[in-house]
Amino acid sequence: MPENLFIELSSPLEPIPTGLNPKLPKLDNIEAVLFDIYGTLVVSGTGDISIAQTVDKENELRSILEKAGIPVEGTARLLDRFYSLIQKDHAASKSKGARYPEVDILEIWTNFFGDLQVEKFITHMPEEEALQTIAIQFECAVNPVWPMPGLEQLLRELKTKGIPTGIVSNAQFYTPLMLENFTDQSLGDLGFREELCVWSYRERLGKPSVELFEKIKIELSKYPIATANAIYVGNDMLNDIWAADQVGLRTCLFAGDQRSLRLRHTDERCKDLQPDLVITELSQLWKAI
Repeated sequence: MPENLFIELSSPLEPIPTGLNPKLPKLDNIEAVLFDIYGTLVVSGTGDISIAQTVDKENELRSILEKAGIPVEGTARLLDRFYSLIQKDHAASKSKGARYPEVDILEIWTNFFGDLQVEKFITHMPEEEALQTIAIQFECAVNPVWPMPGLEQLLRELKTKGIPTGIVSNAQFYTPLMLENFTDQSLGDLGFREELCVWSYRERLGKPSVELFEKIKIELSKYPIATANAIYVGNDMLNDIWAADQVGLRTCLFAGDQRSLRLRHTDERCKDLQPDLVITELSQLWKAI
């Protein structure tokens, strides 16, 4: 898998202003900062990693497989097969009690190619590295991304001041690779603490599962940092602000891109919910904490 695949497959995206005004009261005693990724640290073409299923990229998928040396016989809709596997995985997880299940996309791709091989639509399975490359190529086709303006500067300021940073994000195996590709730095070099990074695909739970934030609460306590002294930054009032608020985290709504801003006015959980901060540029966060 090429090291800089995201750079090769991505083009600059500018955030679209939302028209919201920042809310920047000075917050004292912030000892840790946690982030969402899609729509917050990176501009997301669809606004969210989970919305990719609404994008019809059948021709792009066939082209990706053709270039990978895996031509598909017949005219069966590949996307329907692929997304059906995701839906079945979600249904199985829900039957076991997961309200907001998440898949491991590499498992989905493995099952997808396995089914195609059994039905003789393809002659062979891709090797692991080729499988990862195909997954990234397809993700870049359905959900183009680009670093949010001010990303590296903000992370550098937080790291310089010794403020631990972490991530709670709906994500897949390629999400940390994407950040490392775009910044040419490892997550550790960017200041992220491994124990403060919670990825949905590893937990098999997606936001707004409060369990993801409960895990962060436990890890913060080991520093020790109280949740009231940590702030979570995200673009979705339900997935990010409500879920983080449930465990006592301070919250910051990132309202910097129209594509990804989710205010959730009709959701009862969000009607009377107010984030501690509202920012329209990442640089504003540093001024408030």
